[in-house]
Amino acid sequence: MVKDKKKNVSAKKSEEKVEEVQVKEIDYSELEEKLKEAENQILLSLADNDNLRKRFDREKEDLSNYVISSFAKEILSVLDNLERALKSIDQNKLKKSDKNISQFIEGIELTEKQIITIFEKFKIEKIVSLDQNFDPNLHQAMFEIENPDKQPGIITEVVQEGYRIGDRLLRPAMVGVVKKNS
Repeated sequence: MVKDKKKNVSAKKSEEKVEEVQVKEIDYSELEEKLKEAENQILLSLADNDNLRKRFDREKEDLSNYVISSFAKEILSVLDNLERALKSIDQNKLKKSDKNISQFIEGIELTEKQIITIFEKFKIEKIVSLDQNFDPNLHQAMFEIENPDKQPGIITEVVQEGYRIGDRLLRPAMVGVVKKNS
């Protein structure tokens, strides 16, 4: 009887060990599945973080580009006045006539070049308009011109240069456009 009990106990222990082994195998497969799921969640989180970082970097760059827009619009009027001053005089004649006037003109030219260099640094660029097709997103038509040599809608005169900062329009170009033949 004692031997039977020992056999029964050892048989039960063997059955428990078999059950434990089977339970452990199931646990390993469940663990592997949970591990894969956790790994996927981590990878998704890392990708989301990377996308957020990239988005924030783009927004930061956009903000830095466009935050100076109002200031740049004000400086554009200064640049316009410098350009008008240089166009209104006969530079060659005045430069030859007096040394002081020559230095004054050179000072105006250097100031104009410095403003243009600063604009380039901040990605503010002039809109090329002359001999281009009229684009209402970039140009403001001031008048129409009859010109049989050019197609209708071509810009033949620029009254005031237009500028953009990055992809955003800072100021439209004021232009004269060839009108359609009636």
